[in-house]
Parts: sequence; C-alpha cells; structure tokens
Amino acid sequence: MGFDEQSPPPILLPMIISSNPYHKNRNPLLYSQPKYFANVFTAIVGAGVLGLPYAFKRTGWLTSFFILAPVAALSYHCMILLIRTRRKLETEGVKIASFGELGSAACGPLGRAAVDFMIVFSHAGFCVGYLVFIANSLASLHHHNLVPKAAYVWACFPFQLALNSIPTLTHLAPLGVFAEVVELGAMGMVMADDVAAFQHDRPQVNPFGDESTLFYGIGVAVYAFEGIGMVLPLESEMAEKQSFEKILALSMSFITLTYAAFGLLGYFAFGESTQAIITANLSKGLTGTLVQLGLCVNLFFTFPLMMNPAYEVVERRVGGRCCVAARWGLVLGVSLVALMVRNFADFLSLVGSSFGCALAFVQPAVFHAAVFREELGVVGLAFDGCIVLAGVFFGVCGTWYALQEILSVKV
Repeated sequence: MGFDEQSPPPILLPMIISSNPYHKNRNPLLYSQPKYFANVFTAIVGAGVLGLPYAFKRTGWLTSFFILAPVAALSYHCMILLIRTRRKLETEGVKIASFGELGSAACGPLGRAAVDFMIVFSHAGFCVGYLVFIANSLASLHHHNLVPKAAYVWACFPFQLALNSIPTLTHLAPLGVFAEVVELGAMGMVMADDVAAFQHDRPQVNPFGDESTLFYGIGVAVYAFEGIGMVLPLESEMAEKQSFEKILALSMSFITLTYAAFGLLGYFAFGESTQAIITANLSKGLTGTLVQLGLCVNLFFTFPLMMNPAYEVVERRVGGRCCVAARWGLVLGVSLVALMVRNFADFLSLVGSSFGCALAFVQPAVFHAAVFREELGVVGLAFDGCIVLAGVFFGVCGTWYALQEILSVKV
C-alpha cells in the first residue's frame, strides 16, 4: 500500500525491486494478468482481515455482508478515477509516478500536502495495529498474563529501530515474501479451525446491529480494502494495460468474497465469543500457537515495509536523504500510541474511518473533478461531489463512533 515517490506496495517482491526509489534506472518487470491479479490480492489483503470476524459480530453478519460489497465497489471506482486522472494528465505532458505527484498536479501544493499528511498518519496507524496485534497475541499465549502487553511492545522497540534504519527496501524484500506466505497460510488454518468449531458448537449469531455499529463496520471494511496507493505503480508495470480495469475488478471481487467468507466463518464459529483478533479464538495447542507466532513474526517484519512510504514523505521534506533520527522518532511515536490501544478491531475502525475514507474516497474524487472539470459536466461533477460527501460523512461518523469504543471501558 505504498503511496509516494514510486514507493511500492509493501510485501510485493517484484514491486519492491522494480519500483524502489534507490533503483530508478532499472527497467521494470511488466506483469502478466495472473501476476497482476496476485499482486493486487497481496497488496490489499493484510492484517485488517483478522479483525473482520469481530466486526461481523459487532455489526451483524448480514449487515456486514452488505457493507463489504459497496465499500469494495466504491474503492474500485476510486482506484479507476486515479488511473484515468493520471492518463489525462499524461496526455498533457505531465509525468505522474505516485499518488502524491498526482495530488500536486491536480491541486497544487495543497493537494500534495493533503496526500502526504494522510500517508504518514495512515501508515503509522497500520503499524500501531501491528504492534497491538503482536502484544495481544503474545500475551494471550500465557494463560495467566504474567507479562504485561506493554512489555512486548517495548521488547520490539530496539529491533524495530534497527530494521527501520535500513535505507533501501531491496534488503527487506525477502522479508516481504516470507510475511505474505505466512499470512496466507495462517488465514487458511484459521478458516479450517473455524469450520471445525462451527460443526462442534453452532453458536447463536445476530444478522443486524444498531446504527452506531454500522459506522464501525464501514471503518473496518475501509481499512481492510485499503490499497488506493498501489494502483498507480501496479498499472505502470502491467504488460497489458488495456486489461487493467477488468483484472482489477476481478481481483476486488475475489477479495470481497474472501473477506466475506473469512468474516462469516469466524463469527459463525464463535458467535458472541468472537475476539477482536480472531486468532485468539483458535483452539489451544501447537497449531494455534504456531499460527499466532507466525503472524506475529509476519507483522514484525512487515513493519519497516509499511512505514517506508511515511519515511519517504518525511525525508523528502527534510532534504531527500535517509534520516535515521526522523525514522526513530516515528517508530517511537508509533510504539507510544500502541501502548494506549486496547482493542485491535476498534483501532482498525478508527484508522479506516479517519484516514482511510479520505485516502480511498475523498482525495481521488477531488483530484478527478479538478482535472476533468471541463469534460464532466454537471452530472459528472455532482457524482464526484457525492463521493466526496459520502467519504467525509462516513469518515467523521466512523471516527466518532470508533473513538467512543476505544475510550469506553472494556471488560
């Protein structure tokens, strides 16, 4: 989900190598349709999927099912808006390689600053979620919680300082491949465990929630589909660009079905006992322990990859070189915020609502309207305006309800 300065979406080895800003002179590897499909899947599917079963519990399984499809459709539409906006600008002689550059070309310095702001805070938010997951998962492995969760966050801190001091993504690329393999394997094992638990217990489940949980569910869904920044570099490196929209639509449809299956199976398996992190519901034993440890290792090594777009924004503004002090400051800030977060899924909803809605919906529609204002007409401008209003509305309401959940006392 990389956003800036040709930054690649993390965890994708081909993208990391070919789009790395330290290797700009290399010829990119153009993707075939199957590889593009796989790269879209791996760029979007991340830690957010682990909070979906809890979101299904809070929102109701039927409501959640019908939230996923519109969020996926709107996310897809806004990705297409970005691509069409870039193509329009490039016909006018403006070269666009990143989301930030597109914002600058469409709306000037203010557009660039808005994208930069959202990049830094959204990616920092993703990494806060990673640390929360690691701390909660490791703590759950001890039946009596002998070690406080904060200890696990601080235990990660010096190692993250070292990993995040590495200036080039090339050295981290193998970690991304390893992390993706672990995550996909863990998802399969979790779903298999869900099926076994459902066959054994068949708990009661609710199809609907109230209006507050609706916004909560939308926030989690937006977080789970967050991938707006990967479309520009991926489309640039696709061999058959005329098939871009079709393959992206197929990828998003498959991801939506995967998310629906994962969320439904998790909630149907455990009902009201579904935990904020579904891996906490895994059966105790060697398999469950290995899955949780594997995911912790996955997110631990994904941390520096996910923070890289934020580093590129900060370092571009402080001179364009790798600044270890700035990186360490961001890692410290992320760690301190992680200490204050108690519920993984609640925080996903907050990040998805506060930053995800702006990045995924508001900014693409604003940039599209700014570039195509003379061609769109009243109806087209009104449609883009509706997307902006919807993004702002759901962003504000979702942020408000997510903050209420985070600040409330949880038993």
